[in-house]
Amino acid sequence: MPRRKSPPKRQTPPDNKYNSLYVAMIVNRMMYGGKKSTAQHIMYTAMDVIEEKTKRNPLEVLEQALRNVTPAIEVKPMRVGGATYQVPVEVAHERGVTLAMRWLLENARSRGGRNMAEKLANELMDAANGQGNSIKKKDDTHRMAEANRAFAHFR
Repeated sequence: MPRRKSPPKRQTPPDNKYNSLYVAMIVNRMMYGGKKSTAQHIMYTAMDVIEEKTKRNPLEVLEQALRNVTPAIEVKPMRVGGATYQVPVEVAHERGVTLAMRWLLENARSRGGRNMAEKLANELMDAANGQGNSIKKKDDTHRMAEANRAFAHFR
């Protein structure tokens, strides 16, 4: 990794069906072993399930879920004088979206259900409604940052 200049951010092209950057990013994070068509099939099936169950635009549900799960603050370990403190720091927008997608997929995978498309659809619908394990993860992150607010001056 270069010391002086960080490499430019790569732009992910939007997906073909919904022309959405978020759908493409979730597909890329869901993919195992380069099997992108499998990941796309799972994502598109999940979007169809969302549309069928909620009678709403699945992109709106996805964006609402991401908004609800994206954290505003997190803790980072910082070493100060031989001790390591959990220092609360604000989350940049890109990192927040990345964490939200990671938590949504992680919790969808750990859910019980028939297949991944159904599990992902249920997790997205729960997150859009403000409940589920992904929302709990965000709340835990915020609670941890609030508990360590005394160390904010180490930032």
